[in-house]
Amino acid sequence: MDLNAARMFVAVVQAGSLSAAAARLDIPLPTLSRRIRALERQLDVQLLERSARGTRLTDAGNRLYEHAGRGVEALLEAEQAVVSDQAQLKGRLRLSLPQSFEPWWDLLAAFQHRYPDIQVHVHSTERRVDLTEDGIDVALRVGAIVHETMVARHMLSYRHVLVASPELVGRLGMPAEPDALHRLPCAAWASRVDVPPRWELGGHRIEPRSILSTNDYHHLRRRALDGDVVTELPPFLAGPAIREQRLVPLLPGHPLPEQAIHLLYPAHRHPSTIVRTYLDFCRGYLPRIVAACAVAGPG
Repeated sequence: MDLNAARMFVAVVQAGSLSAAAARLDIPLPTLSRRIRALERQLDVQLLERSARGTRLTDAGNRLYEHAGRGVEALLEAEQAVVSDQAQLKGRLRLSLPQSFEPWWDLLAAFQHRYPDIQVHVHSTERRVDLTEDGIDVALRVGAIVHETMVARHMLSYRHVLVASPELVGRLGMPAEPDALHRLPCAAWASRVDVPPRWELGGHRIEPRSILSTNDYHHLRRRALDGDVVTELPPFLAGPAIREQRLVPLLPGHPLPEQAIHLLYPAHRHPSTIVRTYLDFCRGYLPRIVAACAVAGPG
């Protein structure tokens, strides 16, 4: 078997398309396509099904990738070790993060200080991206994981916090139960205008009297700090203002649901050295993320 062609085949699978792999390998697309066809002729089997949306592995291609992916990665790691045991990692890391997830900004800064030759591209969005089609190596996801084709590493869990300013509480009163929120002006996170916001407060579901809905938690925090609304915030956005007594937590006996944070990457890809390094770094940095998500203060 042509080992260089096998390496190109692995790159196509990992990139999700011939064009993306050609760009990653820095070779002309016709050259890459010709080498893959030659490999298929050599093995007398079709490895890839090609379409306008990219490429998909055949059963034979999947079997080859399971073995060739590990072999190519091992050869690359051996080459790197021979060149220099102290060689710094170089390359690009493509990540997907939720909007406003500030603790991960600090993590990425620390990661790049540790590995200055790794270029990081962050796609920040509320929607669930397709890692293969969008060229994402690792995604940070909040909430339940429904992708069976993804490897999910659980990082931590936390709860959002219901908050208001001391001025609003002093003016309108402290709610004693979830239904009391109906008499207060509220603002809620929402991704769609046609779906009314709902809060699960200790198993009690309410539809708050929402004068504002937005998919921007920074906007919600600003309106809460201005004394305009009751809202729910991630703990890392609410915590500093609570400690400074600029916000107060409401209904601590009726907590919002716990949310799980995972790192996801495609199950069919053999993780690159850079991806594995990033995953391990995140695990080591986790205590700082947990501390950032802790809310201390009254209540």
